[in-house]
Amino acid sequence: MTAALDFFGNVLTNGTQEAGTDIFTSNTTTALNDDITFRQFCLCVGSALIIGFFISLVYIFCHRKEGYSQSYVLTMIMLPTIVSLILLLINTTAGALSLAGAFTLVRFRSVPGDPKDIAYIFFAMAAGVSCGIGYIGFGLVFFVVLGVVMFLLSELNFGGCKTRHMTLKITIPENLDYQGVFDPVLAKYTNFHKLRRVKTTNFGTLFELIYSVDVNEDIDQKKFIDELRALNGNMTINLVFFKYDDKVYEG
Repeated sequence: MTAALDFFGNVLTNGTQEAGTDIFTSNTTTALNDDITFRQFCLCVGSALIIGFFISLVYIFCHRKEGYSQSYVLTMIMLPTIVSLILLLINTTAGALSLAGAFTLVRFRSVPGDPKDIAYIFFAMAAGVSCGIGYIGFGLVFFVVLGVVMFLLSELNFGGCKTRHMTLKITIPENLDYQGVFDPVLAKYTNFHKLRRVKTTNFGTLFELIYSVDVNEDIDQKKFIDELRALNGNMTINLVFFKYDDKVYEG
């Protein structure tokens, strides 16, 4: 029992705090530690760095199929370390948490992203907060539990959909009557399709048809596009993921 209490204890505890003080009973308006030693600094920041590194490994593993950004992986390592340092320097739990929260929101206001990626930001931030206020044991347990859960959910493809929601853009000449022309091909390769918008391009010499489609994971997308090209005069066709506008299949 004593070993467990030591593991979950605050490494920043000094003589001004009782040994039994823990995260659930401490006053958030008091200083975490009047005099942080170099050993305590290295322990908190180093632990945050290591946990951030392992969070990045979890992120890489869970995104190995769909791809990921190197800059985002590096962010997973940097963020816990930065947050823990902010908490150490401000030296008051309430003020430090307020500043760390405001600091993390900069990411959300500047760059929209996948909700799961944003959750990883919170994952890294929470680990940094735990280390920054001295509760490294809680940070380690939090990482292990959530890391294992994310690993299992990724392996089981929990919540995965057998169809992908995509946007189909078909360019046609102005003299082509498009009504019903593409319906047989769309019915063959999609579970759902609906014409959302028609607009002119190239000074009115071309039309662009924009469909919302649900595409099966197992279809041959090249054959799908080739059959559409045979109907639109071999003009441009874009098959765009809703999630990533830069991931485009063109024909």
